Amino acid sequence: MNSQDQKYQRAKKRIADEKGFYSHLFVYVVINILLQLFYAGFFIDKGFFGDMPWWVQFTTPFFWGLSLLFHWFWVFKNFKFFGYIKTWEERKIKQFMEEEEKIYNTKFTKDN
Repeated sequence: MNSQDQKYQRAKKRIADEKGFYSHLFVYVVINILLQLFYAGFFIDKGFFGDMPWWVQFTTPFFWGLSLLFHWFWVFKNFKFFGYIKTWEERKIKQFMEEEEKIYNTKFTKDN
């Protein structure tokens, strides 16, 4: 694969990563709006949540928001920890491709 192909593949992956983040953000906003309307009694009788502490309605947005923050860091910021994970993935992909190539070469070398 030449340098231009590699640049293209990296750009394509970057776009897919950003698209995945924006999809995650959209779903987060929509679901949490619906959840807050549900907790406010918009869809059901308000008596359903009488015994539930007030803070329960914020647990889903908070913890999901933390995962969204990590997703944002993963996509848009190249911190060393996340960079290590990405380079690890690239090394593993390269390793598996080399193993497949060895198996392929061994199989067809024995046949000939």
